[in-house]
Amino acid sequence: MTDIKTTQSKLTIIGTGMAGMAAAYFASKNNIDTTQIGVNSGIIYASGYIDLMGVHPIEDGKTWENPWQAIESLVSDIPNHPYARLDQPGIERAMDQFLEFMDELERPFIIRKNQNTEVITPVGMVKQTYGVPRSMWAGAVALKENRPCLIVDFWGLKAFSAKQIADMLTPRWPQIRSLRIPFPAVGPSADLYPEQMARSLEIESNRVQLAEALKQSLGDAKTLGLPAVLGIYKPEQIREHLEELLGVDIFEIPTIPPSVPGLRLKEAMETSITARGIRLLPQKRVLTAERQKSGRFVLSVGDRASGEIQHIIESDGVILAGGRFLGMGLHAGRKEIREPLFGLPVFQPKDRALWHQANFFDPRGHLINQAGLEIDDSFRPTDLAGKVVYDNLFAAGSILAHQDWMRQKCGAGLAIATAYGAVEAFKKML
Repeated sequence: MTDIKTTQSKLTIIGTGMAGMAAAYFASKNNIDTTQIGVNSGIIYASGYIDLMGVHPIEDGKTWENPWQAIESLVSDIPNHPYARLDQPGIERAMDQFLEFMDELERPFIIRKNQNTEVITPVGMVKQTYGVPRSMWAGAVALKENRPCLIVDFWGLKAFSAKQIADMLTPRWPQIRSLRIPFPAVGPSADLYPEQMARSLEIESNRVQLAEALKQSLGDAKTLGLPAVLGIYKPEQIREHLEELLGVDIFEIPTIPPSVPGLRLKEAMETSITARGIRLLPQKRVLTAERQKSGRFVLSVGDRASGEIQHIIESDGVILAGGRFLGMGLHAGRKEIREPLFGLPVFQPKDRALWHQANFFDPRGHLINQAGLEIDDSFRPTDLAGKVVYDNLFAAGSILAHQDWMRQKCGAGLAIATAYGAVEAFKKML
């Protein structure tokens, strides 16, 4: 049996996804003594795009060029949506600070102020997003300007088809075509995986081989689209090197999860926040949570499978940012959805039969996707009557009720903005 270590912390963040990482960054920026706990980060499933607000109303599928107008309309129609807890200047501050963080990490994003950008999805559809990774920006420009473009995939890479993407986009982008080639140093019959490919392209000689294989097929293409595999640690340098070798603009297209852009963000953010003084307990879960008479929380941390407690955290405040079901922030039982750590009330349909629509593709979405924690204007969970449960417990991200981030196209924006709101609210207690 290992010795159990006890740590005193001003703030503890439960979750290592986008909301958890954003909260850790904002906490470090405010010099708040912080501990962060989490298992597999949901960031590795991210496409890399930062969606602020793209679709409202869901049932109409209405897309918005201006995300701020979309949020204004959303909040007017759904006053309990988490975005309603912050005004526009607050959301803008959150986004600006987070984008500054990305610049520091050499993971830059490009935005058009007050405007969404059309980008390409892994299956060749087009969607609206707010923040575009620098490595994907040339694709958005080429799409808008109908530049001659070549989309490339590789033998052995599953679930990414350059031909499908080109075929889907041809009606609006006539000057697009596709190509499939072997990946450098790998036979045509070998299975390929995005992370393996990304790490391979960290080696300069492999980039040179790739450029040589592509040169003869570029033709009149002014822009080259590749799956998002241009390195893990230095994607900008790798893209720029390939552009120099080929003489064309290069952009990445997200692949299906787990994604290399998500992995890049995860590794860079973990490295940075620990350097900033955040105590990160990776691959650990909070097993139990209790509130003392003093108001402080005592959290037992360890391995969920064995139930062995390895660490005790005593904390003045807690931010729940562990997501919904995938992150185990919420648990769906046979009859109800519950929050397992603090026993918090969960907003949900009255009957399990109402969790899902009869049609899986119902344009209204499914009510279970709006289940979650009710909060007040300080991001503190409340009971269903609106009474705050604990004055030093906060929540952020997809665990919050009254939002369907996937269909509304606001996942990363909602995570970042609510994390900022929760940290700002905790800061006022200090």
